[in-house]
Amino acid sequence: MDAASSSKPETSPLLNSLPKELPAEFLKDITDGFSPARQLGKGAFGTVYRGILKDGTEIAVKRIGSGSPVTPDKQFQNEVGNLMAVRHDNIVKLVGYCYEMKKTVVEHNGRYILADTVESLLCYEYMKMRSLDNHIFAPSTLDWATRFKIIKGICQGLHFLHKGMDQPMVHMDLKPDNILLDENMAPKIADFGLSRLFGAEQTRMHTLNVVGAHGYMAPEYLYRGEISTQLDIYSLGLLIIEITTGERNPRSKDDMSARNLVENVRQNWTIEHIVSKYSSLDANSLQQLKVCIEIGLECVEIDRKKRPSIEHIVNKLDGRL
Repeated sequence: MDAASSSKPETSPLLNSLPKELPAEFLKDITDGFSPARQLGKGAFGTVYRGILKDGTEIAVKRIGSGSPVTPDKQFQNEVGNLMAVRHDNIVKLVGYCYEMKKTVVEHNGRYILADTVESLLCYEYMKMRSLDNHIFAPSTLDWATRFKIIKGICQGLHFLHKGMDQPMVHMDLKPDNILLDENMAPKIADFGLSRLFGAEQTRMHTLNVVGAHGYMAPEYLYRGEISTQLDIYSLGLLIIEITTGERNPRSKDDMSARNLVENVRQNWTIEHIVSKYSSLDANSLQQLKVCIEIGLECVEIDRKKRPSIEHIVNKLDGRL
């Protein structure tokens, strides 16, 4: 069994019978009216709530913000259908969606007008251990074996997005908040495919303006809007560095590509430092740790052509290089 695998709990019959297209009223009901007490997190395109079905099964409901650039109805449905077909142990499963037009009375220039608005929501499987950023920093007690399993799982999931589909899917917003963990601490990539729902440039402009995205952006994406799988590799490198070292990315608006963190790790995380900090680890684990730091630093090269491919990373982690 590889690091991406985990024992799967039995799925709820109620969840299995859930229609793919769901009414907004149903999703409002299972989230207790989108109650703040049910809020799980907030991202570039909306807020995620915990929904509870009648049998107690939980799902995550992402309510897409009214300012988000949602694509027209048919295109949205087609892209959501494609995303719902994505199946991999290390990718969060999309289980349903809502796209409803409604009339709303809004105030505009001192007058009330009737406006068409869209209520759009995405429903995902619920991850009990929440997101990665809750587990990898001090005072975390996560052991090295678990950290290494998480790194390998994330890389397997990204390999599938880049290489396992009809055309590569660039995530564009990889960060600890978008890596969720199941009850076995197996990682799953969340919020994939948003660029297909909202458009690549709109996704970029949205993520540029959201504080949580600061610190994970490849320089060529940040400054020139260049989009390729290599921008995900840059973000992956920062993730690997954080998981391996336990050092937190400051997410500064003045350092959107986290170069200060990169230079700190490059200078200070020598083999001597690794051995002294992790003196209880065996030789094999120390080698894994060293390899992960090497991979992380290779991924954050300024020149995207010097970054490794996801196949190279997976092979190196598996000891095939």
